[in-house]
Amino acid sequence: MKKIVQLVLSLTVIAAVCAAVLATVDSVTKVQIATIKARATQNAARLVMPASVKEVEQKSDGGGDYFVGKGANGQPIAYALKGTSRQGYGGSIVLMVGFLPDRTIVTYQKLEAAETPGLGSNLTSENFMKQFKGMPAAKDISVKKDGGNVEAITSATITSRAVCGAINAARARLDGILAR
Repeated sequence: MKKIVQLVLSLTVIAAVCAAVLATVDSVTKVQIATIKARATQNAARLVMPASVKEVEQKSDGGGDYFVGKGANGQPIAYALKGTSRQGYGGSIVLMVGFLPDRTIVTYQKLEAAETPGLGSNLTSENFMKQFKGMPAAKDISVKKDGGNVEAITSATITSRAVCGAINAARARLDGILAR
């Protein structure tokens, strides 16, 4: 019985030490991770705006942060917003999507996605992305299988639908911003 008590006590001490180490590592890295994510989001916002943007202003509303690109005269000429779809093959897909004020898509950048390597990971391939550039997004965008005009990634229709969904989510948010 004494041996069992010693083993339980030893395991309890080991577990407490491990928990303390994990809590310390979490608290030290949490700020760094948040800073890196914020920097990646800001960089993605700049990448999805046209070259004519002279200044990028970060704004916030009830739906989170978004970015307004201003031209030489200080007027808004582009917007960058996050769009999320939880319908990806490997989970959520989060994109930063650039729009002109008339809701024409400039391009998008992947922020988060865990799609199948070699298939769904092609959501950032030039061939797939180029079909969105200049596309009017005044209404929902969808893949050809669903009656839309987006050619799905071969063997990755689920991912393609999720990309369309993320872009539609970003456009819907832009609609709300522009309506104010």
